[in-house]
Amino acid sequence: MCNLYSITTNQAAISALFRVVNRYVGNLAPMPGVFHDYKAPIVRNGAEGRELATARWGMPSSSKALMDATKKRSQKMQAKGKTVDFKELLRMEPDGGTTNIRNVKSKHWTRWLGVENRCVVPFNSFSEFNNAEGGDIWFALDETRPLACFAGIWTNWTSVRKVKEGETTNDLFAFLTTDPNVEVGAIHPKAMPVILTTPDEVESWMTAPADEALKLQRPLPDGSLRIVARGVKEDLTGQTAVIATPAYLMTAGPFPECPRRGAP
Repeated sequence: MCNLYSITTNQAAISALFRVVNRYVGNLAPMPGVFHDYKAPIVRNGAEGRELATARWGMPSSSKALMDATKKRSQKMQAKGKTVDFKELLRMEPDGGTTNIRNVKSKHWTRWLGVENRCVVPFNSFSEFNNAEGGDIWFALDETRPLACFAGIWTNWTSVRKVKEGETTNDLFAFLTTDPNVEVGAIHPKAMPVILTTPDEVESWMTAPADEALKLQRPLPDGSLRIVARGVKEDLTGQTAVIATPAYLMTAGPFPECPRRGAP
């Protein structure tokens, strides 16, 4: 499960790479550590073309998960002699959301697999946790942390993310996972994010029918990733590294170089 990644490439480069028409993000600061429920950039389909927006990381959890959590909370409250309005308790059940999506056949997720809810999630590196290997192990396409993206989905949703916030309406996102390749599997044998590395893959994910787009839910070829950092919660090295677009990203059309935010 990937619950931590970085995005430090500036928004102009993100927009150029993913052919963004409109931006709704304001000033994007470098994010050497994007954690669960953080607001981060996504590229989605809009009425006039692709748009760069920000959304909170964590799609709505399933109704079953929320029901189970509410039942447990209700039982604890009743054990203390408190009166419970279960319907209201369920409505106000905090839901930090689901960051990774594996079972795309679930009815909970199929409603968001249309092109109007698909997005790509720009990243420079991502972490998988393995305590025996030193904690957070950061992966990237190479040492320069070139810009790539996860295959994601998004929605606008009203819920309680945090008790102190109460009920709020937010744009939310998550990304797909799949079986790991050799590099990731050595650290986290259960899964890795679905990563798109060519313009054709991005185009397919953003525009193709769902059954065609979901063929992209597969691991990267072995040897495609490098470990670039260990034991840190933020990939700070990636914040100042110089990026050059990998050669294979050029195979389906020219991509510009992608400088870091704040780079000249």
